[in-house]
Amino acid sequence: MALKLRLRKNDQVQVTAGRDKGKVGRILTVYPEKSRVLVEQVNMVKRHTRPDPSRQIRGGILEKESTIHVSNVALICTECGPTRIQIREKAGGKKVRICAKCESVIDK
Repeated sequence: MALKLRLRKNDQVQVTAGRDKGKVGRILTVYPEKSRVLVEQVNMVKRHTRPDPSRQIRGGILEKESTIHVSNVALICTECGPTRIQIREKAGGKKVRICAKCESVIDK
């Protein structure tokens, strides 16, 4: 069963655990069914690939990003830094994401 995640594509996040702890990056893809996100330049792995001239793949050992669990990243608030996220309803009935520290609205 897929969970509703509070992180979205293009959010700035900071890694809080693992070998890439402290790195900051942008979310490229969200996988809610696995509770994982793909963050640029984080959790780099090496893949051995064969050349495929029809798809312009040179082959060799390539480095690319791998997914990281949602619990190991924290959204970066523009005012106070890495934080947790709360969801509240505005007066119009629309739900918005709010910083748990400074209570500023994250969604613009």
